[in-house]
Amino acid sequence: MKRLAPVLLALLAGCSFVPKYQRPAPPVPATWPQGAAYAPAGEPLPSLSYPDVFRDPRLQTIITRALANNRDLRIAAANIAAARGQYRVARADRFPTLGSNNTGSVIDPGTGRTNNNGAPVIGGERTTFNLSFGATAFEIDLFGRVAALAQAARNQYFASEAGARATRLTLVGDIATAWLQYGADQSLLELARQTERTASDAIRLVRARVDGGVAPRSDLTQAETVLALARSNLAQQTTAVAQDVNALELLVGAPVEPALLPASIEQAGPTIADLPAGTQSTLLLRRPDIVQAEYQLRAVNAQVGAARAAMFPRISFTALGGLASNNFIEQLFTTRAFNYSLIPGINYPVFAGGRAKANLAIARAQFDAALATYERSIQTAFREVADALARRGTIEAQLGAQNDLTRAASETFRLTEARYRGGIDSYLANLDAQRALYQAQQTLVTTQLVAAANRVALYRALGGDALIDAAPTGPVPATPAAAIR
Repeated sequence: MKRLAPVLLALLAGCSFVPKYQRPAPPVPATWPQGAAYAPAGEPLPSLSYPDVFRDPRLQTIITRALANNRDLRIAAANIAAARGQYRVARADRFPTLGSNNTGSVIDPGTGRTNNNGAPVIGGERTTFNLSFGATAFEIDLFGRVAALAQAARNQYFASEAGARATRLTLVGDIATAWLQYGADQSLLELARQTERTASDAIRLVRARVDGGVAPRSDLTQAETVLALARSNLAQQTTAVAQDVNALELLVGAPVEPALLPASIEQAGPTIADLPAGTQSTLLLRRPDIVQAEYQLRAVNAQVGAARAAMFPRISFTALGGLASNNFIEQLFTTRAFNYSLIPGINYPVFAGGRAKANLAIARAQFDAALATYERSIQTAFREVADALARRGTIEAQLGAQNDLTRAASETFRLTEARYRGGIDSYLANLDAQRALYQAQQTLVTTQLVAAANRVALYRALGGDALIDAAPTGPVPATPAAAIR
């Protein structure tokens, strides 16, 4: 008997048909692209937090408020709680469910009438009492089917948690981008106001020259086109600023005070720090969306094991035990009143039309799809980082050239305006110079926004926020929603 004990324990522990999981090799180059568009790589940051990148206290306040109020994060937290509950349900199937059934009855032998709970009956009577407990149809997981399903549910839980961290990373990046967009629209709004004032001054000068017979009336109509353009842009940018506030408040889930908003892109842009990406693309494996895809791949791998195990018989038993007597006080709690039963069962369909094999084929196909999804996630992330690095490698040169262009356009406008006032040039040359300056100033604002937004895009593409990049590896925590707050 002692020799059989280890064998019985091994059978009860069961075996596993879950394929051994090995992380697939990333289907991307080991290093980032190199070339004329890419700046020299620096050492990557092992971890960081969003205050290290978004250094303006106002933006940090908005982000902190959003992490507490954003509805997408609340949905993600609810999904985590649901996945955690599903894992616990699957895990509970590995243990027997114990129940108890307690009854008492009085039977009239003459009529066979029964009255429960000891109520009196007419004629002779026989009293019985039953106290019983047991497990019904508990499956002995010899082939690991139940354990594989629990493993799949556990990995789905971890995938939900990683998905919540991905939502958080996206939210932080969206808020920073919307905050920068507000600053850029404020700059464009102020630029439209300045152009409107300049055009109004020019119209007064041209009208005086036309009234004095010095200039043709066409000069006045030409000057009015710049004023009309500035006023149109002024209305457009006023709308854009209001919509930027609406977008921010939707992301935050609460009102955003004007004191937390930047006055211009020139003020907001420099507060976004640059990130070194290093040289190794394996940095991508810490991105929350890739972690989520890998846990989903692990879950499907476990489901393949469950489908394999389902091709073997299911062994279960029903065990009942209890006490039965016709005297509750004197005889119910004695050894003679004890009785038990143990009923084993084997369930194995003789013919099911190939259902088990079909389910296994489905599980394997789902694994192939999950593997392709995981690899596509890595490829998409590689492209996003490569695009951000390419933009970072060239944006400073573009920004410097645009600054030079704006200064040259400003000087050209100053000189042509002086020549027009002196009667040397026509107003057409002055008009062209004014339009060129306005366009150069607008493009400069857009380029400054692109430069700052690119640093936000690199932060999102690398996905390395210290508050969100840790992948869960231990037991299921008691409060999973805390991971995304």
